[in-house]
Amino acid sequence: MRIRTLTVLMTLLVGTCTFAHAQQTKPASIEVFPFELEDKSAGAGIIPPDEHDKRYLSESAQMAKDMLSKSGRFTIVDVPAKGEQPGAPHGLRNCGGCEGKIAKEHGASLALLGVVTRVNRTEHTMFIRILDAETGKPVLQGFTDLRMGPNYAWPRSVKWLMTNRILR
Repeated sequence: MRIRTLTVLMTLLVGTCTFAHAQQTKPASIEVFPFELEDKSAGAGIIPPDEHDKRYLSESAQMAKDMLSKSGRFTIVDVPAKGEQPGAPHGLRNCGGCEGKIAKEHGASLALLGVVTRVNRTEHTMFIRILDAETGKPVLQGFTDLRMGPNYAWPRSVKWLMTNRILR
């Protein structure tokens, strides 16, 4: 009788643990917004962002999507581009967390925004934050120190941040 009771309890415990583990591993839906450039360099008012900047911002967002997806912890919510970025006229970084609300409207439970701050043409910093779409509160965030490298180094900064701050 005692062995049977122990067997039943172990079966219930294993079943409960398996169910709890399955609940925890369900991927969260996340919308990755286009990365933004905040140019603080001396040439910011003279030299507008060019095609290379746009390319590397796009590659940075794609790097974040790829790494989130490969982690198995997130499902990417892709929203077709409408040609213009939603939100504040000076970027989502200046709209007080409105990316959470937008992500919620698109069916995502999380919103990721990345901002590259160009210090000069060969140095930058990067900030990535993930907000809860329901509450608008930060869930994860990471910031790089000063990084060497022009715009082609931005995707490498994303990889570093995702590996060392966001997905660890």
